[in-house]
Amino acid sequence: MEIRVLRYFLTVAREGGISRAAEILHLTQPTLSRQLAALEEEVGVKLFERGGRKIALTSEGMLLRRRAEEILSLVDRTQQELVRQDGLIEGRIVIGCGEMSAVGLLPEIITSFHEKYPLVSYDILTANADVVKDQMEKGIVDIGILLEPIDMEKFDFLRLEHKEHWVVLMRPDDPLAEKEAVSPGDLNGKPLIMPMRATVRNEVFNWFGAQFSEAQVLFTSNLATNGALMVQAGLGYSILIEGVMPFWDETKIVKRPLSPEIYSDSVIAWKRGQPMSPAMERFVAQLKCLSGITGS
Repeated sequence: MEIRVLRYFLTVAREGGISRAAEILHLTQPTLSRQLAALEEEVGVKLFERGGRKIALTSEGMLLRRRAEEILSLVDRTQQELVRQDGLIEGRIVIGCGEMSAVGLLPEIITSFHEKYPLVSYDILTANADVVKDQMEKGIVDIGILLEPIDMEKFDFLRLEHKEHWVVLMRPDDPLAEKEAVSPGDLNGKPLIMPMRATVRNEVFNWFGAQFSEAQVLFTSNLATNGALMVQAGLGYSILIEGVMPFWDETKIVKRPLSPEIYSDSVIAWKRGQPMSPAMERFVAQLKCLSGITGS
């Protein structure tokens, strides 16, 4: 017997008729009648005496009513206990991420999770994907938001639908700031500040094509903010994903899109086969239900 059908049965027994019970259960009368007939067939006895607009329980129906009330009371109490148990989930989740606009998903994720599990707290490590990935392999970081390309052989992951947009940073008084977009030719021979990750730098090298010379790379930087300080000092142009740019002071530093445009994908990942804490298990389960995130 299904719990759902027992609830149907009790509603009909309380209301004394199909019509009113169907309204309460938001079912059509024929659907409810079929469910009750199937229940009688399953238990092998007649549960109702049907006559006119009212129906009454047989002696077998009255026995089932008592037992169904006991069963459903136990089910409801168990569900309440599980909810309370969820509220007791505690621990700390360590999240690693770069300076990426995809990190903007975290406040929504954590706000929703905190409402269910208020005793869970968080550490946020800011570093590039290579560092975060290494920390996840060592079990120091639980979950990471990583910029592709990156080797995900040892990880389970969900791909974020959000695209990371590449830009070039410069001082607002720089001649290139007058342009709507910056091409490889505009940066030819100019000092550059590039991402520290070699796989990501290669994406930019491909954008430059034949016009690129590694001699142009004056700095590499693993965090956008440090590279921006070099830009502000007039030491070069920083090519990077847009990331946290909306929070920077545009009187000191400005961005321009690349032309042709470059976009990168990102993933949210955790180590495959590693035992999870109860908090982490529930965190991953929530991630899989969110919009803007797709399966690996």
